[in-house]
Amino acid sequence: MMECCSNLDSESSSSSSFAQSITPSITPSITPSITSPAQSYEEPLLWDYPSSEGSGVDLEPLRGLETRAGLRTGLTERQNIGLPSLKEPQVLRHFVRLSTHNFSIDHGFFPLGSCTMKHNPRVNEKMARLNGFANIHPLQPTSTIQGALAVMAELQRWLGELTGLQHVCLTPAAGAHGELAGLMTIRRAHELNGQHQRHIVLCPDSAHGTNPATATLCGYQIRTIPTLENGCVTLDNFRAALTQTDPLGRDVAAMMVTNPNTCGLFEREIARCADELHRAGGYFYCDGANFNALVGRVRPADFGVDVMHINLHKTFSTPHGGGGPGSGPICVGDALAPFLPTPRVVKDGEGWRLESHGDRSENCGRMKGFHGHFGMFVRALCYMLSHGRDGLASVSRDAVLSANYLLSALKNEFNAPFGDRLCMHECVLSDKLQKQGNPHPITTIDIAKSLIENGIHPMTIYFPLVVAGAMLIEPTETESKATLDQFIAVMKRIAQQAQSEQAAQLCSNPQTAFRTRIDEVGAARRPKLRHRLSD
Repeated sequence: MMECCSNLDSESSSSSSFAQSITPSITPSITPSITSPAQSYEEPLLWDYPSSEGSGVDLEPLRGLETRAGLRTGLTERQNIGLPSLKEPQVLRHFVRLSTHNFSIDHGFFPLGSCTMKHNPRVNEKMARLNGFANIHPLQPTSTIQGALAVMAELQRWLGELTGLQHVCLTPAAGAHGELAGLMTIRRAHELNGQHQRHIVLCPDSAHGTNPATATLCGYQIRTIPTLENGCVTLDNFRAALTQTDPLGRDVAAMMVTNPNTCGLFEREIARCADELHRAGGYFYCDGANFNALVGRVRPADFGVDVMHINLHKTFSTPHGGGGPGSGPICVGDALAPFLPTPRVVKDGEGWRLESHGDRSENCGRMKGFHGHFGMFVRALCYMLSHGRDGLASVSRDAVLSANYLLSALKNEFNAPFGDRLCMHECVLSDKLQKQGNPHPITTIDIAKSLIENGIHPMTIYFPLVVAGAMLIEPTETESKATLDQFIAVMKRIAQQAQSEQAAQLCSNPQTAFRTRIDEVGAARRPKLRHRLSD
């Protein structure tokens, strides 16, 4: 175990007292330093606090069991292995202070492209906290969790209807886990159909990185489909990749395409590509990361998709970030239904049950110990029922409208590589205009850091990789026009400053944030590891 802090040798802080006082041999001050009208706490590590005489989580050894292994909870034992000994108020304040340094969607605008950082309605949280949902256990008898199974069955039905792929497995724990489940389903189908020669997966050069990584993990080789300057897969480029080593494409197992793609564009030729892929015997895996742009309006099955995962945290408003809890159900058509992972929720007389491994002998196995993140299922279904199908269609329309509003307002101040057409739920800009012919070239990282200086979380930067200096912006449907106008005004102000005599100042932003500009390369190569616990 270890706790790491930022590389303090390569970053500066707006709380100068900390920078002057902290060294490995000196206990830093715990008093707040005033850097603005509000108090800003420079919070040390727990190990840097002075030790207390007692600890808020220590218990006296149980009488008669002092020698039993695993019960050494006293203060002496904690000190022997290097754990800090602090009282409960100290620990509580430590984590509360750290929490004030976070930026979240509840704090402000969060325009991360391909991440759909939308508002999480609080009614979802209330439903997920109902006793009958929050206090059940996956090992309870089926007869005692019929309500929970009914929720899962209803979510399966909604996802099947919205995608046109009627067979759903809720188990995968996140988007990448859903990709893995989808590719395992495809691999199982080919294996049982005697198609062992199929070892190629086609991926566009603009694909999410998890697509080729997942295919490789499943034992496939990657063949890239170039998207050239138009940002989309063309029928000619697809055909060239499909028949590169076999004129009939008999070595291709699948293609993995995100639609809308990572450039924020709808793949207009994808249905024709899917037809040719199916004639060659391959399957179309659709990365569902951008389903927020289509939900309620377009069913992926209608443009040839055989299997796709759904990011409940992106499209259906379950919590996002922080390493979880994720949820990435997969939906498949009839041809792949026998090969889905187990378990699914199935009808059992008048009630519901989780299918057993023996119910479908062709299945590709289990994806995790139990059957998915149930709290996320409740939240997602609550979101769907709150909106209804017409409301979900409005969600996608508003998301697309917001992105095109930003693109239209900013494409003259920044390079818009695909600005000659409408985008979907996100748009791509680049730093080309700010770098060329400028005595102080301003790059994407300078623009992103300047957004922080203005209290806005930066967009996704340097992705997609097919656009140099990319800024991928997704405003979502939950932001007001006033928020979008504020973002536009800040971006235009940055663009104007980049062309002025004050351009060099952008390279030192953020200047008034709690953390200022760091040497990111140096911090990554020389991390400062402050504490290590013994085994």
